[in-house]
Amino acid sequence: MQEQSFELVLSGVPYLVKAAPFSFNGETRFKVRYNNSDEHIFTWDSGLGRLAAIDDDAGLIPDDLENAIAGRLQAGK
Repeated sequence: MQEQSFELVLSGVPYLVKAAPFSFNGETRFKVRYNNSDEHIFTWDSGLGRLAAIDDDAGLIPDDLENAIAGRLQAGK
């Protein structure tokens, strides 16, 4: 997998997302930034059944944005 960039517009707010995959303990995770934000780490969450942010600041990501990013990353596999 390669680094990817994509644009999202949610509730009229544009987001430019950059995601870079990396391997950690045999699983693929993603370093994600949006609109020049700090980096967030996305990994598979079996409880949610989708990718989710797991870093300390993950709670700062709007829920609709986290879901949209997860959907795009999963579709790109």
